[in-house]
Amino acid sequence: MFIEKFRVDSPNVTYGEDEIRSLYRYETTEVVHEKDNVSGSYHWTVRPKTVSYEFKTDARVPKLGVMLVGWGGNNGSTLTGGVIANKEGISWATKDKVQQANYFGSLTQASTIRVGSYNGEEIYAPFKSLLPMVNPDDIVFGGWDISDMNLADAMARARVFEIDLQKQLRPYMEKMVPLPGIYDPDFIAANQGSRANNVIKGTKKEQVQQIIKDIREFKEANKVDRVVVLWTANTERYSDVIVGLNDTMENLLASMDKNEAEISPSTLYGIACVLENVPFVNGSPQNTFVPGLIDLAIHRNTLIGGDDFKSGQTKMKSVLVDFLVGAGIKPTSIVSYNHLGNNDGMNLSAPQTFRSKEISKSNVVDDMVSSNGILYEPGEHPDHVVVIKYVPYVGDSKRAMDEYTSEIFMGGKNTIVLHNTCEDSLLAAPIILDLVILAELSTRIQLKAEGEGKFHSFHPVATILSYLTKAPLVPPGTPVVNALSKQRAMLENILRACIGLSPENNMILEYK
Repeated sequence: MFIEKFRVDSPNVTYGEDEIRSLYRYETTEVVHEKDNVSGSYHWTVRPKTVSYEFKTDARVPKLGVMLVGWGGNNGSTLTGGVIANKEGISWATKDKVQQANYFGSLTQASTIRVGSYNGEEIYAPFKSLLPMVNPDDIVFGGWDISDMNLADAMARARVFEIDLQKQLRPYMEKMVPLPGIYDPDFIAANQGSRANNVIKGTKKEQVQQIIKDIREFKEANKVDRVVVLWTANTERYSDVIVGLNDTMENLLASMDKNEAEISPSTLYGIACVLENVPFVNGSPQNTFVPGLIDLAIHRNTLIGGDDFKSGQTKMKSVLVDFLVGAGIKPTSIVSYNHLGNNDGMNLSAPQTFRSKEISKSNVVDDMVSSNGILYEPGEHPDHVVVIKYVPYVGDSKRAMDEYTSEIFMGGKNTIVLHNTCEDSLLAAPIILDLVILAELSTRIQLKAEGEGKFHSFHPVATILSYLTKAPLVPPGTPVVNALSKQRAMLENILRACIGLSPENNMILEYK
């Protein structure tokens, strides 16, 4: 059974006009390696551990402005057009039917959570009903692009939407023109140069100052309460992390002042957002968050998250390898091949930008492999190869082919081959939506553990966004979790804790 909304009736949760408060007992286990006082030998001990937390969530949903870096790209124009279509209730003719606008592919808007049972029937509610969240129809969009093409023409160039839909969206989008963006040809493929007719001039410090000015003016002009900035522009090459240049907050800011060449455009946007206390999410695979930028975000307690949208092939990989390893099957070879024809594919045809994507796609199985010391020796890892080719004809319809070879019982072999055709931007756009909605929501949640004197926000490095990114950015010293089911459970259970609900344990003891 499906219900639209619900309210928790519990002594552990209080709904106020402006905030929701909850008490939550966090039950986990700790592992210690200790010496036996009698034998003198060491052994492992696992101890249950319970910590009481109090959560406080601001229930007042702000008017949200979203500024996209690369607004005129396939993802930016697709997301903007899609939100307009939903807001205006647009329908359009396809070869098969009259299609209604929807938010399919969005975790917050199109997925459900189990809330309990009623007369032996499971009850589900929308994910977005857990806590007050921004309605995507109310988001105000803006942003930057190195091309001055308006959003209607950018939508036509992207060739993602059906022509009938494009015609209906054009009047809304043709007056939307991106602000000039930061352009540094050293960080992206040379084939992007022909697009760069809308760029911010000046030194790196002047460029950061201009981005801050743009954010303030956007916020004022659109009368929004909060702004979230997200990078959906070209994949950059990896930046060199150099001691004295970008390894600390002080060094990074000093290097910006000195106009050092090795500070990427995406890092400059990140600096601007952190200085302006605006959440910044990186949707591409490059190392935008160099140590100095992470240090700055922690110092100023500003939310940052990334890296790289987890949409199609990598999402499948994080599910399938988790299943195989969890079933005691040993993946020994993973070969992933992609070809696509959009501008992302053209940019990735350059070796230096492809390397960034290769890293984010390759690391996605690491935590699953390291979890099973029965299958893998220390340091052992499956052969893992990623190939991406640019094929203009296929446009935004990305083709992915994967071969998983595993060792099974008594030296046997098992091979699974997948072919996946996906419309790249139609998978990425709802992920962008989830990232900005959840980033904003997490800034309204505070917590304190027993013994702590006052409430505090989550760590500014937003682990809560891990489900949506290929290479999840986590706080220093925090383990990286890539298994998709664990990432979703973490996100859902944190939001459940905010309304005093226990995690779903799937034991269904009430039916036993």
